[in-house]
Amino acid sequence: MSIMLRFAIAVVLIGVGSGHASSLNIVVVGASNTVGWGVGAENAFPARLHTILKERGIDAIVTSAGVIGNTTAGMLRRINSDVPNNTNIVILQPGTNDLRFFGSKEQRAANISAIVDQLRRRHIRVVVLDPVIPRDFLQWDGIHFTAAAHAKFAMMLAAQITGGQK
Repeated sequence: MSIMLRFAIAVVLIGVGSGHASSLNIVVVGASNTVGWGVGAENAFPARLHTILKERGIDAIVTSAGVIGNTTAGMLRRINSDVPNNTNIVILQPGTNDLRFFGSKEQRAANISAIVDQLRRRHIRVVVLDPVIPRDFLQWDGIHFTAAAHAKFAMMLAAQITGGQK
């Protein structure tokens, strides 16, 4: 990747006037899938995303702020402590714990909206990773992503972050 292309991506991602960050700072907020339950942290999509960005010549720090068993209410409570002020992008992977632990779809949606609103007020770009997951992307428990699913989500996120640049 050329120096000019890397610079252009950095300007778009970081934003003009947001300071002179030496790295693109990404925080991934979620629950057990963010942690890499069943596949290990090194195979989870945050670690894979970091590797992909590095391979593309993008100086990025990807921090996983996954908490096993967390719901969107828990993510909302911890969002400001888990996301430092120098963060450029938050990837929110809200998961399905709300519905598994007696929450409602409406409250889950309200919590996701509140998280996004808080981060945007802080001028942090938010990417919500909340796709419908095909059964073959899940481990035996029907809850946690397979290693292949983590890899696919990391590639998809890298494309969103870099504007589709390889």
